[in-house]
Amino acid sequence: MSDTHDLFACPIVPVLTVNALEHAVPLAETLGKAGFTALEVTFRTTHAAAAIAAMRKACPDLNIGAGTITGAAQFDAACAVGSDFLVSPGTGPTLFNLFKQAKMPVFPGIATPSEALAAYEQGYKIQKFFPASANGGTAMLKAMSAPLADISFMPTGGIHRENMRDYLDLPNVVAIGGSWMIDSKALAAGDWDALGAYAERQIQA
Repeated sequence: MSDTHDLFACPIVPVLTVNALEHAVPLAETLGKAGFTALEVTFRTTHAAAAIAAMRKACPDLNIGAGTITGAAQFDAACAVGSDFLVSPGTGPTLFNLFKQAKMPVFPGIATPSEALAAYEQGYKIQKFFPASANGGTAMLKAMSAPLADISFMPTGGIHRENMRDYLDLPNVVAIGGSWMIDSKALAAGDWDALGAYAERQIQA
């Protein structure tokens, strides 16, 4: 599951923080049925690696990636469970060296044109723009489109239902990420029907 076309068949990528491991599989199954093709599980909880492993086993047709890769610990854990892609919030020399070992697509995090060029020089033509809204949002992406014409972005951070179309309409945006499509109350209650219906409405929007 490493082709970026398959990854972004649905250009909206739910960014998930799994606080209860028992939620991992039903959450992935529900979001897959809703129409999402890729899910990013953040390394913000101790359940991340186990959640990715469980989701990949239960939902082999989904691309289950690892987010918040900030160092060797997260990188090694994400690779060990076979994550389908890796995403970092930012990138420096240590991460670039680690990413050279990756067998799956990597989307390094950038926030400025200089960082985007540095990542491009390392061979990354698709990058995570984060945090998007705090760094100029669609205006920044439009400004970067001409001088950085060979680079595409997956913006995350501050994107929601009301502005997601603005991002997706940009020619240098291949996908967007966020958590607005997750009904937090339904998730906490384990109400997968409600969570799925809410998620489907976000795609339809």
